[in-house]
Amino acid sequence: MAYLFNMADLATGILLISDPFLKDPNFIRTVILLCEYQEKEGSFGFVLNKSIEPELGDLVELAEGIRFPVHEGGPVQKETLHFIHQRPDLISGGAEVAEGIFWGGDFDEVLSLLRENKLKKNEIRFFVGYSGWDQGQLEGELEEKSWITRKASPQLVFNMNAQQIWKDALRDLGGEYSQMINYPIDPQLN
Repeated sequence: MAYLFNMADLATGILLISDPFLKDPNFIRTVILLCEYQEKEGSFGFVLNKSIEPELGDLVELAEGIRFPVHEGGPVQKETLHFIHQRPDLISGGAEVAEGIFWGGDFDEVLSLLRENKLKKNEIRFFVGYSGWDQGQLEGELEEKSWITRKASPQLVFNMNAQQIWKDALRDLGGEYSQMINYPIDPQLN
């Protein structure tokens, strides 16, 4: 089972799966890939399952004409663009955050690869903004049981059906977690 039982296991490369009853509008039924965890300095990651309307070519002048989906990475610095990928053989300079999952790299290479149709939609994801936590904040949210954690996998992170990621991440954990996918957002409506 991929669920982390010990806060000491909190690390770069895990998924944060929002509790079914989490009320924060930024994170209702979301899954976040934690790209950097530093206990003393804070952490950041990207929401994997919140698609937005504008495409890459609409947001970045250098990418004009490139029709590629973009996701809302989180509520922090929404004027920034980030990407994760699983093609270190084509994109140099990325940092491996989990097995087979890389954050960042040479953006000029990415644009060339996209123009030449050498990257598939299930190999790279773009994000506007990010999700961030100050020192101790994420640990506090875990103690409050706002998040369920598990190891990231390329299959979940690059799932083409973004709306299915939250359910798949819980279903894969089995047991009580697989039952959570049927919980209502507001238990008072049950």
